[in-house]
Amino acid sequence: QVQLVESGGGLVQPGGSLRLSCAASGTIFRLYAMGWYRQAPGKQRELVAQITSGYGTNYADSVKGRFTISRDNAKNTVSLQMNSLKPEDTAVYYCHLYGSTPALDAWGQGTLVTVSS
Repeated sequence: QVQLVESGGGLVQPGGSLRLSCAASGTIFRLYAMGWYRQAPGKQRELVAQITSGYGTNYADSVKGRFTISRDNAKNTVSLQMNSLKPEDTAVYYCHLYGSTPALDAWGQGTLVTVSS
């Protein structure tokens, strides 16, 4: 069974940085694309960034140039470096594994990021 565990959330001032990490277990991590999503209060969950098994990346327009997704297949981890944070980045951030079929997709439990002075 796939398990995803996020870490690294917290409170940061506007303009600050945070690094989120997601550790995967129970799967052959290197075979799968991974993603980070976020859900702000009262809003739908939205895609933040994706990284394929071949290290291709894709970002939401709202985070381009500020966030960087990366993966370490040796450690079964995917990370999200977030710079120049804004209050509108406040949300619960979720790690996601894109399974070979939708039924095999997996989600982490989420980690809260709060950007506030």
